[in-house]
Amino acid sequence: MAGDTKQNSPKEDVFVKRIIDAPVELVWKAWTDTTHVMKWWGPKHYTSPTCVIDLREGGQYIFCMRAPKNQGGQDSYVSGIYQKIVPMERLEFTQGLSDKDGNRINPLSVGMPPDFPKEFLTTIIFKRIKHDMTELTVIEHGWTPGHMYVYSLAGMHQCIDKLAESLE
Repeated sequence: MAGDTKQNSPKEDVFVKRIIDAPVELVWKAWTDTTHVMKWWGPKHYTSPTCVIDLREGGQYIFCMRAPKNQGGQDSYVSGIYQKIVPMERLEFTQGLSDKDGNRINPLSVGMPPDFPKEFLTTIIFKRIKHDMTELTVIEHGWTPGHMYVYSLAGMHQCIDKLAESLE
């Protein structure tokens, strides 16, 4: 559509690569087991009181993130569909804001700026390093460069910090 700058904007991927001091089996479980996800999902000072995972290609997940009380204490949800699952190696899934039942919501309806994507593909790559460490790569594909991209990148770094701490 002519003049639609959002459609023609260049896209960037949020890309985080970390070495986690835990075996790949445990890092995999941290991403695929509800009890583990609730220990680390969300940026610093956020909690995850609920999590639903139907771990199969075509299955849905719904992760809840609760803001700290000094930021309102509200719950927000992200959900998506698993596209590809290679145990201990790779997860690919869609991701976007949703209601508590996993129904997609428009980011604008909850006060997000226009550059916040309605949905994007996420790829998680797990690589065994020696016997007891994991190289974890997280890629969120197709963000528009801007403030929300920076917030997502910072938030993902904080999530991975919490994930690593939860496995110590």
